Amino acid sequence: MRLRTRHTAALLVAALVAAPAAASVAAPRPPHAAAGHPSAPQHGAAMGRIPFTAATVTAHDDGSFTVTWSAPRGAGDVRLYTGTDRDRIDTRHVVARGGSSGTVTVTDLSDADRRWFRLVPDRGAGLTIADRLVRLDGTVNLRDLGGYRTTDGDWVAMGEAYRSDALDRLSEADLDALEGLDVRTVVDLRTGSERATAPDRVPDGARYEVADVLGGGTATIPDLSSPAAAAQMMVDGERSMVSSDTGRAAYATLFDAVADDGAVLFHCTAGKDRTGWAAAALLTTAGVPRDVVEDDYLLSNDYRAEANAAALASMPAEQAAIYRPLLDVRPEYLAAGFDEVHDEYRSFDRYLRQGLGLSAREARDVRDELLVG
Repeated sequence: MRLRTRHTAALLVAALVAAPAAASVAAPRPPHAAAGHPSAPQHGAAMGRIPFTAATVTAHDDGSFTVTWSAPRGAGDVRLYTGTDRDRIDTRHVVARGGSSGTVTVTDLSDADRRWFRLVPDRGAGLTIADRLVRLDGTVNLRDLGGYRTTDGDWVAMGEAYRSDALDRLSEADLDALEGLDVRTVVDLRTGSERATAPDRVPDGARYEVADVLGGGTATIPDLSSPAAAAQMMVDGERSMVSSDTGRAAYATLFDAVADDGAVLFHCTAGKDRTGWAAAALLTTAGVPRDVVEDDYLLSNDYRAEANAAALASMPAEQAAIYRPLLDVRPEYLAAGFDEVHDEYRSFDRYLRQGLGLSAREARDVRDELLVG
């Protein structure tokens, strides 16, 4: 029954978010769009070690960017550089400088598909970051998985993995932008019916892989008698994505893709449930604290806010109240996934080994691909 329930829930969500009224609304720009997190233990500014404990980039509507950072005093002063290519930032021209902790707003920059910033301290290694949201014409929830600090002081590199909603509405300019971001692999977590109805548009040169989390299965009539029943359906769906045969096989495929060279973009329809667990599992594997993993998961509520509001506005109020839990992401949904890991495997490492079939070396390869520091 659990497998059927989660299949039904996902298809209901897909139908709601695929409606033109919902998909055409531009994504908001939350102030916490790209955040390193200060909760991890602080480390000294040893040579070669990234000393920053927090770093964010926030893009503004006027084309300016606010960059904020924090590091121990031992890191010394910090110089800020910028460029349009993550791997080719010109460090001959300083755009701003400050102390070990600071906030600057940078203006008068040329247009770019994505603007990168590099923070270079007097002592310790530099850190390259960008605004988390990748703003495209055809998506509202495409964002970088990186920019988070791990519990041992490493950083999840930005530009290595992206999470997204569906890619069927990408424009030619969007495809060019993804090619410019070196997206080498697209992993599609959707069902066969979703892929047939809204086939992906993939940037030139990228490998396309199907990793169907839900598989086939027969959907039953969902229990949509109340908002609580709808929310419970989402909780049950989250659990089954962790332990179902199709879910385990799909996420194993994704982890294999992340371990390869080149950036990976993974997505479902809304970019929040199947994609949400994928992101949570990858960040947890990298060593990101649980509260930060939850923060990243909940960002879908911000980026999808206008699109979801448009979908709900087309329904009578009573129906909208029942369908709202299907469009939201909530802490209890993600918690159900981690509870399933504990109930079925007892630990996250055992989930990787027994659930996804990753050896210790393969899990290390995933971490190595994601981390800098």
